[in-house]
Amino acid sequence: MYLSREEETILEGEKGPVLEKMMRLLTRLGDIYGADKMIPVGSVQVSGVSYKSVGDPGMAFLEDMASQGAKVSVLTFLNPAGMDLEDWDEIGFPKDFAEKQLRIMKAFKEMGIVVTSTCTPYLAGNLPRFREHIAWSESSAVSFANSVISARTNREGGPSALAAAVLGKTPNYGLHLDENRRPDVLVDVQCEIRSDADFGALGWHIGKLVKSKIPYYRGMPTWATTDDLKALGAAMAASGAVALYHAEDLTPEAHLQDVSDMEKITVDEDDMRETYETLNTGEDPDIVILGCPHASLREIRKAADQVEGKTLKKPLWICTSRVMKEAADRMGYTDIIEEAGGRIVADTCMVVSPIETMGYGITGCSSGKAAQYLPGFCKQKVVFNSVESLLKEVL
Repeated sequence: MYLSREEETILEGEKGPVLEKMMRLLTRLGDIYGADKMIPVGSVQVSGVSYKSVGDPGMAFLEDMASQGAKVSVLTFLNPAGMDLEDWDEIGFPKDFAEKQLRIMKAFKEMGIVVTSTCTPYLAGNLPRFREHIAWSESSAVSFANSVISARTNREGGPSALAAAVLGKTPNYGLHLDENRRPDVLVDVQCEIRSDADFGALGWHIGKLVKSKIPYYRGMPTWATTDDLKALGAAMAASGAVALYHAEDLTPEAHLQDVSDMEKITVDEDDMRETYETLNTGEDPDIVILGCPHASLREIRKAADQVEGKTLKKPLWICTSRVMKEAADRMGYTDIIEEAGGRIVADTCMVVSPIETMGYGITGCSSGKAAQYLPGFCKQKVVFNSVESLLKEVL
């Protein structure tokens, strides 16, 4: 891999041990994947934030990097933490967990990373431009950036994303290259897509089938919103390893693709019904949690409209970024949801929070991603359905 003279001096340790360590990590990564050079990145999103995910070893690593003076050189956001960073005590997150989580956040902040903990950084102030090279790590954010925005990123690990943030560079391989962004599989959607959960179910089904291939969707509803595309990509990344998809008439690079003579998958009503049956592993949820990926202001408003003036029989969390929560506060949506008995929970989500230690065993969700991860990561049974149906169950 070609390195500039400046990059060579960093690798040789002339700019200090922290930069040397970060450059060594990225050059080895580039060598493994056949990168020809390093390229500058416009922004970074770092995963490995929740104490539940990284534990004491991860916390020690981050504190060590901060103590050595590591500083990011480009706009860098964080993945969700394991709790609401402001209201954790009131919500009921364990104190010992909170203490460790706050230490992790302090280390990130000392490195200059924006502690907006969210899997939707594009809704919170980190919006890449078309074809901009970035280094993001959370699977749904990577999918959205590549597919809906048509920025360019591989799915970075926590350490490689941190290295890219410090150096402002990443190796030039994978989805940074035009030839690796072409679709492999044509997905012909021959079923009706009716609800938010249907996009998650469709994505979960296709992710299972295509693994890490790039699908091209035909027959998707033209009314699909960015929230719907967010849910679709998140589910594919969770059940498979899809980091980029194209959708005819919906995503920016779709019209550039040649889908002739390509493997074809047809999705019909039977496929969708079987997916719902597979994802539903429980009945009568203890709690309904929405916002995986983090809810947009539009999704928060829809939930507020449905619960306004009513009383919830079960707990309701709507997980979102701090930025979206503050907007919901100003619009009065938070008050409406809280008066009904629900909460808007910022900075975290059901997957990376310790909900299994907080008295919950059956979670209702509309997210294909959450339905995939909750049984393993959080020891939950799942009630998977649309937001509208889930809220009707608990009102």
